[in-house]
Amino acid sequence: MRFSPRALALAAAASCACAGASAQSSVSVYGLMDASVRSYQLAGAVKNKEVASGDMTTSFLGFKGTEDLGGGVSAIFLLEHFMRPDVGQAGRFNGDLFWARSAWVGLSSQYGAVTLGRNTNPFFVSTLAFNPFGDSFSYSPSILHYFQSGGALIGDSGWSNSVAFKSANFSGLSVNLIGNLAENGANQKGNNVGGNVMYFGGMFSGTAAYQNVKNATPGLAAGLDNQASWQLGGTVDFTVAKAFAQYGQVKNEGLAPLKTKIFQVGASVPIGAGKALLAYGESDAEGSGVDVTRKTTSIGYDHYLSKRTDFYAVYMNDKKTGLSSGNSVGAGVRLRY
Repeated sequence: MRFSPRALALAAAASCACAGASAQSSVSVYGLMDASVRSYQLAGAVKNKEVASGDMTTSFLGFKGTEDLGGGVSAIFLLEHFMRPDVGQAGRFNGDLFWARSAWVGLSSQYGAVTLGRNTNPFFVSTLAFNPFGDSFSYSPSILHYFQSGGALIGDSGWSNSVAFKSANFSGLSVNLIGNLAENGANQKGNNVGGNVMYFGGMFSGTAAYQNVKNATPGLAAGLDNQASWQLGGTVDFTVAKAFAQYGQVKNEGLAPLKTKIFQVGASVPIGAGKALLAYGESDAEGSGVDVTRKTTSIGYDHYLSKRTDFYAVYMNDKKTGLSSGNSVGAGVRLRY
């Protein structure tokens, strides 16, 4: 078969055009799988011996993409889906949103990014970044006391119907803002707002976070008008050990006011190909007929088998006023891809 010079030229031009288009946009697939075996018991709860999912980081699958629009502006999107590999089911729990981790589209530039959809709550980011156990919903005292079922905060780690702004990094300093709309839901008192300031640089890192919640799914509790929360966090890296500290307050306002003060201290110590982890957290809730203290201590070791895979083992003791003490022990594998 013979081709004319004109046909060959057109084919070459089309090939170059396709190569240029693909260089201007990209889509990637990524995620994390975390599974463990454990004997788990929170204060006042029944002890469960089980294979579990997401003890150190909740398992998820993600898709993200970007398209260069020119002039330093790009279109961006992100879709992230929680899963439970122990039972092969979607979500963190039955009935969870399919794209509960993230689902947004937006624009980015050299100054930062604006995204619309379901965005991660900056208060959650500050909480996970400044404690030794990160975003562990099983073993991090701070995550348990703020975000886990029975924790002080109203709402999820992600906010639906939200608009978020994430600034560029300026010499280690960044600002993150978020707001969501009540969208006329039942028993919703208004819009939610929140944000944080984060600094990472050298020996010291720190954060300050704030949020005010006036709506939640399925709705605020009767008599609750809004919940205002703030938190300070910091780390100091001594090389031989990294120290963590957090202190914050969650205040419910309305017919049944409640104030919860939460603090946590901890450390991570490099040992061999991994690090030892230690965290102690305490929360004190006081209000109308309420005076409850919770104390949680977690000790663990996280051993890196490679850059993507680690093995962990953790012991946790959980105490709460008027309830029997809970003791947990578990070990698992976490793989990033």
